[in-house]
Amino acid sequence: MREALSKVVARDPIVPVVANVRAAPITDGKEAVSLLVEQVTGQVRWRETVEWFAKNGVTTLYEIGAGKVLTGLARRIDKTVTGVTVNGPADIDAALAVLNA
Repeated sequence: MREALSKVVARDPIVPVVANVRAAPITDGKEAVSLLVEQVTGQVRWRETVEWFAKNGVTTLYEIGAGKVLTGLARRIDKTVTGVTVNGPADIDAALAVLNA
């Protein structure tokens, strides 16, 4: 992973990204790339991440990719957080409807 990401040109995100290995927002692109490697090899702090979201006014999470595991876990961690799963093209319209509500 580190080798593959070494070829990536890192840019700072437009909005802060909450890194699961830190359970805190980051704004530096190079740090984000480094933390992706750490996420694969280290401990992911999903509970703390969801708690940070709820504490900081995040009400909806979007799980992109196959499955609903993270959405289900988030719902158990904090009932105020809504999860939307986007498993494929058919789910995009539903996700956009939630965003635009």
